[in-house]
Parts: sequence; C-alpha cells; structure tokens
Amino acid sequence: MRSLLFVPGDSERKLEKGFGAGADVVIVDLEDSVAPHNKALAREIAARFIAERRAQTGSVIYVRVNDLSTGMTDDDLAAVVSAGPDGIMLPKSNSGLDVQHLSAKLRVHEAESGLADGAIKILPIITETPAGVLATATYAGTSARLAGLTWGAEDLSAAIGARTARDERGGYTDVFRLARTMTILAAGAAEVAAIDTVFPNFRDMAAFETECAEAERDGFTGKMAIHPDQVPVINAAFTPSAEALRQSAAIVAAFAAAGNPGVVGIDGKMVDRPHLRLAERLLARAKAAGISA
Repeated sequence: MRSLLFVPGDSERKLEKGFGAGADVVIVDLEDSVAPHNKALAREIAARFIAERRAQTGSVIYVRVNDLSTGMTDDDLAAVVSAGPDGIMLPKSNSGLDVQHLSAKLRVHEAESGLADGAIKILPIITETPAGVLATATYAGTSARLAGLTWGAEDLSAAIGARTARDERGGYTDVFRLARTMTILAAGAAEVAAIDTVFPNFRDMAAFETECAEAERDGFTGKMAIHPDQVPVINAAFTPSAEALRQSAAIVAAFAAAGNPGVVGIDGKMVDRPHLRLAERLLARAKAAGISA
C-alpha cells in the first residue's frame, strides 16, 4: 500500500476518475467528503460501483465508513460488505478495542454475505481524537484483520482547539509531530504498515514531494492522497530505488552465504542484523509493488 486515494462515495464521476488513477488502494469515502443528507445515496452508489469494478481494477478497494460513535457504521457496513471490498478504513479509532468492535461487526456481515471469515481487512485512523493519540500502543495483537495504521491531523486539530496543525514554515507543530511519531511506533509494534496522512494543498507539488520523501525516510511505507495527481508522486517516493534494491539484495545474500551469522563484512564495512532486517523489509516492499531486485 504505497498510494491510498480518497474518492467521495456519492460521485460516480469522481469514482470513475479515482479508479483510473493508478493508486494501489482506492478508498471509497462515506465519511467526511459526503454531506449528512447524502449518506444513503453514497452507500448505494459506492456499493454498486465496487461490485461492478471489483474484477476490472488493479487497485485494492477500501471503504471509509462513518466512525463508531455516529450510529451510522452499521448502515455503512450493511450497504457495502456484500459488494466485497478488500478492507474498511475506520476513522476516529480510539484504541485497539475499536478495531475488535469493528472486526466483530464484519464477521457477522461477512457471514450474511457469504464471504470468508476475515476476508475484509481493517485500516484504522488512530490519532483523530486525543484519546486515540494516547492509546496508540493498544493495536498490537488486536486482530488478524489489521492491515496497517494511519493518522490524521485535521480532526485532531478540531478536537483540541488548535488553530492549525502546521507552523509558518509548513512543518507540523509539536502535538501533531507527536501523533505522527506515535503512529510509526505503533505500526512497528503491531508489525503492520505505517501509512502517512494526507497533504491537503494538492497544488503545491514541490512541498508534497518533500513531505513524501521525509515520510519514507522516517519509516512510513505509504501515504494517503486527496487528488489523483498526487498518486504518481507517492508511488515514486515509496518505491525502492534500483540502488537500494541492489544493496539490500547484497546484504541478504551475504548473510545467507555466511550461514546467517550476527554480522558480515560487505565492501569493507561491517553489517549487523538490524541492517539485515531493514534490507528484508525493503525487498518485501519492492515485491509487493511488483518490482524484483
């Protein structure tokens, strides 16, 4: 999951464009991008579109439902699960208990729709509430459905009364840097993908490219997008380079040839097992993206 593109669930035109954008994941949105009076129509359009496009797209399909506190989650699931999405994005997740709660709901809907138990994955947004930020360590071991962890700044900003999440230079202020950092650590603890949040100003491509590069540097393996034009930038930033693949393959090969020791020498440098783990992770990312070393 390098690129994850949000598309409003109530617009067939935008869904058509979104499904053709080349994103690894298309997130059909029933939450923030859909007005309250349009929720029912969005469910209908989204379910029909997903069912029709399941066999025609190379993108993984997720649906962002309305959060558990709204009372709308069950209606969302009842409408879309039978269409067979690959996953559900859970906004405003307050802890791992919310993932378990959603997982129990999905199990019922899967059974009613004739889907395999556990077929639908879960990707929670874990920092949109103060409680969520403080509970980021609770996701490890919660559910086999857990596909990754991601974070958000806008809802958190509203929840705590922050006028903005970024400073005058465009960087995140301390509270939001903490939320971002905790997401990376929580994903590492849970051994799932860490997905970076959206960059709202889709016209500022230079700043967007910089933010993608920084996210990949820090341990994120993908990033969410709000506009199709952001997708190729994300895919490029989170696709390992040919040189990085060569170096990683050499490290893995050296450890294997030496009988899997604690440390090996490569090109006059000592390389230990943390470097091996990093190389293995990079090669796994490349394989998932369809790239061979």
